[in-house]
Amino acid sequence: MGELLRTDPDAAAMPLVAERAGLAVATAYRYFSTVEELRTAYLQDVVVRLRNYSHDCPKTGVALFEDVVGEWARLLHTYGPAMIQIRSRQGMLQRLRAGDELIVALRDTWERPIRGVMRHIEVPDLHFEYALFLHNIIFDPREIADLVGGGLPEGQALRGLTGAYLGALRGWSQASQAATAKK
Repeated sequence: MGELLRTDPDAAAMPLVAERAGLAVATAYRYFSTVEELRTAYLQDVVVRLRNYSHDCPKTGVALFEDVVGEWARLLHTYGPAMIQIRSRQGMLQRLRAGDELIVALRDTWERPIRGVMRHIEVPDLHFEYALFLHNIIFDPREIADLVGGGLPEGQALRGLTGAYLGALRGWSQASQAATAKK
């Protein structure tokens, strides 16, 4: 399934998955009741890999954030177009608050790097969920693939996105503080 999702995620169907895995279709359905469930398990595995990398990285602050962003880009490249399937019709915060496994794993992955950046640029901890929200928007796999696929060198794209993220985080914090001061 991984090979199929890396190369042609739109072609993923249980009969093809079963064929590639050397299984009967009924056996494949015993493991995963739908292709969507299989796709989610695939994405969850990649996010767990990134989470483990994030937790094990000895760096701190912005250096940690940049290192994990680099690993995210490497995983997006390695695991291919299926990574774009992280998106949903529900909003990220709604999914987080509902306990969506994939989004909770993403939160666990990015919590240490994002909180390190927040401390570095003096953004209060109470803005963490919004910092995660902004990260989700700016580091969307579709947009990274679009930038890099459009000819922008990956390093330049990641530096630009990181700068945009830091600016957005500062702006969010400042706007929130201004709103609080008006009350």
